[in-house]
Amino acid sequence: MTTTDIKTMDICEIKSYLPHRYPMLLVDRVLSYEEGKSITAIKNVTVNEEFFNGHFPHKPVMPGVLMIEAMAQTAALLSFKTMGIKPDENSVVYFVGIDNARFKRPVGPGDQLKMDIEILRNARGIWKYKAVGSVDGQVAVEAELMCTIRNVADASQAPGK
Repeated sequence: MTTTDIKTMDICEIKSYLPHRYPMLLVDRVLSYEEGKSITAIKNVTVNEEFFNGHFPHKPVMPGVLMIEAMAQTAALLSFKTMGIKPDENSVVYFVGIDNARFKRPVGPGDQLKMDIEILRNARGIWKYKAVGSVDGQVAVEAELMCTIRNVADASQAPGK
């Protein structure tokens, strides 16, 4: 693959695929993706993030759940690109499982969280991904994520129903 073959996404395109907005939009740029396989994206972590006001004022650390959420948003982008569709206002991506989550190093202001997501499988509407977030080449977080895409108008489709 040459550099001209690399598929990327800027923030405007990301916003056309994800319903999240500040402060919950946690993907700033997609560096590359290959439909049906993998995606690499970044979250630029700044001191202005709302969560740093309380987590923690004396030593700002990005909450682990938000690192997982950033990877899930990246995985959703890959799923929509793989399916060749853009979600509408009735589409929502739900977590159905998070396995083997491990937090290896803190992420703080000034860090760039690089997220590498790989599709492990897609069966009966359940997507499973291997997700790794790193900072400066060091793994910060890793997990296996499982998600499903549903229509919000049909509440009976929500997980656990």
